[in-house]
Amino acid sequence: MYLLVKLAKYKTIMAIVFTMLMGLLVSAPLVANAAEGDINFGLQYGADTGLGQKDVRTTISSIINVALSLLGIVAVVIILAGGFKWMTAGGNEEKTGEARKLIFAGIIGMAIILSAYAVANFVLKQLYTATHGGTYTEVGLDE
Repeated sequence: MYLLVKLAKYKTIMAIVFTMLMGLLVSAPLVANAAEGDINFGLQYGADTGLGQKDVRTTISSIINVALSLLGIVAVVIILAGGFKWMTAGGNEEKTGEARKLIFAGIIGMAIILSAYAVANFVLKQLYTATHGGTYTEVGLDE
């Protein structure tokens, strides 16, 4: 019984060691076959499925731009809703306060979205420059 309790204490460590050993056993033949060029990773099937053949960095950049654009639209709608609420408040201080909070939240959201766009744009440009050695605009990725 004592042995089972002691074994249960170290089950996490044993699971990690077992996983690493299994990974080594499975990866050794894969690495050997990859060196010979025998492994088919299915990369040529991208065109057959209609997924396209664009560079991964370009695809990620496009996804980030679309997501931030949608968030920008949401922020503008929040600002407009606050403005509409303020216009229809009719001088009521409580409704005017709620409208100010909405407008302020929309402006804060817009600032966060613009800063996220700036950071993402900077990171993608630096990654491209670091991996290709050229400027980001010479390939046409800066759209």
